[in-house]
Amino acid sequence: MATLKISDTVTLDENEVEISAIRAQGSGGQKVNKVAAAVHLRFDIAASSLPEHYKERLLARKDKRITKEGIIVIKSQQHRSQELNRAEALERLVELIRSVNVTQKKRIPTRPTKGAVKRRLASKKKHSGKKQLRRKVRGEE
Repeated sequence: MATLKISDTVTLDENEVEISAIRAQGSGGQKVNKVAAAVHLRFDIAASSLPEHYKERLLARKDKRITKEGIIVIKSQQHRSQELNRAEALERLVELIRSVNVTQKKRIPTRPTKGAVKRRLASKKKHSGKKQLRRKVRGEE
């Protein structure tokens, strides 16, 4: 079996990934009823050879593909051939694992410029002026 490259330093052996062929759902005629072209991929996070920080981040992630037991389940039935579905499922697994290593930049809150504040207040004043002109005049009732 081959290895899956997660990053420059992290690789994953394909033996750790359990792949089973299943029949695809949906319409498709005779072929879909006979041929097991869809792929069901299962990957146990805790039993894998991934570094600890990958495991922790994957288990902490709120994702419908990760079960309570810490098993990633990916189903691929996009293509008509089993090999293409298998390759797609493995690629989606690699992308999921890579995504936990990306850290989000901390957002620095910004303030509006003085000109923007001035324009906003002028716009509000103009709008309220329009509304005041639509009111009834006190003397004429």
